[in-house]
Amino acid sequence: MSRSSLLRSAALLCCIASAASAQTPSKPIAKLSRVNPLTVPSTLPFQAPRFDQITDADYQPALEQGMAEQIAEMKAIANNAAAPTFANTIEAMERSGRTLDRASQAFFGVSQANTNDALDAVRSAEAPKLAQHSDAIYLDPKLFARVQALYAKKDSLGLDAEQKQVLEIYHSDFLHAGAQLNDTDKAKLRLLNTQISTATTDFQQKLLAGTKAGALVVDDKAKLAGLSDAEIAAAAEGAKERGMPGKYVLSLQNTTQQPALASLSDRATRAALFEKSWNRSQRGDANDTRALIRTIAQLRAQKAQLLGYPNYAAYSLYDQMAKTPAAAKGFMTQLVPATAAEQHREAAELQKTIDATGTSFPLAPSDWDFYSDKVRKAKYDLDQNELKPYFEISRVLTDGVFFAANQLYGVTFKERRDIPTYQPDIRVFTVYDKDGSELGLMYFDYWKRDNKAGGAWMSNFVGQSKLLKTKPVVYNVGNFTKPAPGQPALITFDDVTTMFHEFGHALHGLFANQTYPLVSGTNTARDWVEFPSQFNEHWALDPKVFANYAKDYRTGAVMPQALVTKIKNAAKFNQGYELGELVAAATLDQDWHSLPASAGPQDVDAFETKALNSMGLDTKDVPPRYRTSYFAHIWAGGYAAGYYAYLWTQMLDNDAYAWFMAHGGLTRANGQRFRDMILSKGHTEDYGPMFKAFYGKDPDIGPMLEDRGLTATAK
Repeated sequence: MSRSSLLRSAALLCCIASAASAQTPSKPIAKLSRVNPLTVPSTLPFQAPRFDQITDADYQPALEQGMAEQIAEMKAIANNAAAPTFANTIEAMERSGRTLDRASQAFFGVSQANTNDALDAVRSAEAPKLAQHSDAIYLDPKLFARVQALYAKKDSLGLDAEQKQVLEIYHSDFLHAGAQLNDTDKAKLRLLNTQISTATTDFQQKLLAGTKAGALVVDDKAKLAGLSDAEIAAAAEGAKERGMPGKYVLSLQNTTQQPALASLSDRATRAALFEKSWNRSQRGDANDTRALIRTIAQLRAQKAQLLGYPNYAAYSLYDQMAKTPAAAKGFMTQLVPATAAEQHREAAELQKTIDATGTSFPLAPSDWDFYSDKVRKAKYDLDQNELKPYFEISRVLTDGVFFAANQLYGVTFKERRDIPTYQPDIRVFTVYDKDGSELGLMYFDYWKRDNKAGGAWMSNFVGQSKLLKTKPVVYNVGNFTKPAPGQPALITFDDVTTMFHEFGHALHGLFANQTYPLVSGTNTARDWVEFPSQFNEHWALDPKVFANYAKDYRTGAVMPQALVTKIKNAAKFNQGYELGELVAAATLDQDWHSLPASAGPQDVDAFETKALNSMGLDTKDVPPRYRTSYFAHIWAGGYAAGYYAYLWTQMLDNDAYAWFMAHGGLTRANGQRFRDMILSKGHTEDYGPMFKAFYGKDPDIGPMLEDRGLTATAK
């Protein structure tokens, strides 16, 4: 997601081995008589990308044409002899870059979810050019002079509230990008930005290749004891796809812990899978990311220093809700006592469970999920495999995710098969507003592929803007394990929660109601943008919603209330672990980006060890959710110094949910209020006042800890 139309192409380099793509293979550049479908507006509904016509060879020329067109548009604005007005300067900039937007939105969406060698090559070639393109705009003195002239008299221009906000953000963005630097320092900044862009792109590609190569290959089916028949079949299918028939492949997801660790009863297999995950990107091979991390961290620190900030964290947080690194760290510090106390209690409980088996050994990180699942079953009689038959993915989507959105906001969905996609598994829906009008278009790409970046995300192929007369074309991407042919598409409750989470982002985009792209939809701060998505997770367990989708795929029977009660009782289980791995990762992020330029390049392993040991948390048994070497969010995903946002927005979402529960819960009136005051606002208002207007007071940490079964006073 991007901050503005000017930055969109560069920003979509974020979020995250070559494999065969479902797209048309690379071809030589087409004959001149053929119009590149990315360089003209799409004729499909909602201007959806023409994936039926786009080839791999179309992206690079379209990106370069788009950059050239926008530079020409910007020069025309800068050189306009007429005195600057909002219309001939700010609004003109918002109209610019249509070809670049169209090409970059399609390219980065596909290259992130369905890449191949050709797309990787384009990304490597274009990343530094896109960084230079952004610099060419933001470091243009004539363009900045026009923005500055308007800003100086902003209160006398007769602007409405949205226009005034757009002007203020443009002015701030120009300053933040270095518009006031002298020519010598601008040259240094351009070089730094190019180097950073190249390094982050290299990191992303090394990580994707390293994650694919890091998959655990198992020869003996007996070593997979504990996995379900469907999971074993999927592992066999994965091996077959890699040309290893008769073997089994457990692919890695992007996090430290792997889903199979909760089920594998063979301790050696668990240890091997954890080791593959933990060391995926630091094996001293071509996919080792540590040298790139040293480079990226140092380059960012140098950039921050050049722009007058003590470190990159201070540079990055200037426009966030938290505002400063001290505020972000202070917030996380409040979480440590309760989290640490719960971690030690949980670790002792797991060790006791291990000792009771008669084959005692010290608890290791690879054991945590397996034995915590045993404790969960003992305490709550809850078996995750017992739940899966109730979570068939299509029913979860239509009768869960869509149903909740209908109950809260009145929206409805109709699947359509006339919209081309970049991969056959993708489903597309038209979204209708409460009055029956078309709201936007929605894509769902859920199944894991070796050529897809890890994790889950949302973004736009087309952004909403009244100025541009466009409605949102939004997509959700996941990495759920695809069933073997003939098997039902069953997912875990964690996957269900992910679906609700990403659809919360989608609602934020679909309900966008702005004139200007700069402030539309999800073009917001990192510590705000995760608020709607995490808030939407709460409805996965709402009684009315849950009963509508949690049905046995074989019989259609609703999940028995006794089992529902077990899920709810277990919801607060293992929270020392779950909160601790997030706090550890977020603190690692802050520590890396709080380094001053004078600190110089760091030894990655030594820095990480020192940072983890200083947290006051049990990072030996509870490792960070992402290790430095595969922390894609911060090295390539736009969350540098911003991973704390997931925790910060949990505070916001729990506060908001507490408000809902105090006012009747899941009702259309409450949903409409949340839509009107939060989801439809984009960045038309400052975040603090926007939240306070909805919640009635400033955010507080109490509901967040209560939701996890923790207390702020725990020692």
